[in-house]
Amino acid sequence: MAALITSTKSLKISPVFERLLRIFPKDPDLAFVYGSGVFQQTGHENIKKNMLDAIFVVKKPEQWHKENLKHNKKHYSFLRYLGPRMLNRIQEGVGAGVYFNTLVPWENRMIKYGVISRDLFIQDMLDWDTLYVSGRLHKPVFWLREAKLRSLETAVLTNLQSAVHMALLLLPEEFSEQDLFTSIASISYSGDFRMTVGEDRDKVQNIVKPNLAMFRELYEVILDNMQHLHWRKSSGTFQTMQYYIWEHSNKDGKHRDLEESLMSVAHDYDCSNIVACAGMKIVRRSSITQSLKGIFTAGLMKSIKYSGQKLKKMMKSVR
Repeated sequence: MAALITSTKSLKISPVFERLLRIFPKDPDLAFVYGSGVFQQTGHENIKKNMLDAIFVVKKPEQWHKENLKHNKKHYSFLRYLGPRMLNRIQEGVGAGVYFNTLVPWENRMIKYGVISRDLFIQDMLDWDTLYVSGRLHKPVFWLREAKLRSLETAVLTNLQSAVHMALLLLPEEFSEQDLFTSIASISYSGDFRMTVGEDRDKVQNIVKPNLAMFRELYEVILDNMQHLHWRKSSGTFQTMQYYIWEHSNKDGKHRDLEESLMSVAHDYDCSNIVACAGMKIVRRSSITQSLKGIFTAGLMKSIKYSGQKLKKMMKSVR
């Protein structure tokens, strides 16, 4: 898994994270922390004041909830009274397949953690069904537990490759490292209704600028092996092969097969709009349903408090 987590290879497992792991059920397939509670973001002077976000990938979520309820029952909203089987049904039947407990007090800070099944995790990595967890892994994360299964490693790598490919379709023939990583980081936010109400308007730039080196490490192996892309590392710029065909698929009346149509779209002058709209539709659907589920999984008072904090950040960013 080392090749997949180069963005955090210079960081050591903190005793804080080890203590965090000990309060949850043992041996997840994967576990990582992410966001402004782990990595520096513009406008956040002290990351310890930010919520610490974590996600656990497990083989059997129902069993995980059963164990977690024994030790962390107070982390759950009133839904805990429904039992682990119903919690699992809510987790996988609504939203993006993730069950979150939020605003959990732990060691003088707040944490938010989610759990997702191994199968749904792999599915989102490979197919971008929701771009919810896969989108978080487009950005640097800190791995608490690395993958033991090759299928998980392959899925994480495929997700990173797909992010690069989509970003390249949205960018011009020449662009900078910051342009590329901003485009990649934006994929999971485009179409997210929370970016209109409830998030810092400069969120993507605030993530990318202070962490350019980590983005570079995360994607270096992939970018170095892309034959059609020339990376000028000394100047931090890229050049791609120019597109020569700018016609819509089948515009000339010919009946092309799927492969020919995809090739035509890839060279279409409206290609960036087509790709961007497709990503927005996926993100919008999962962000709305997952947020609605959050009202019940977090509880009404926690949801109001959490939303208030998000709105405060948004208002601060538009001043």
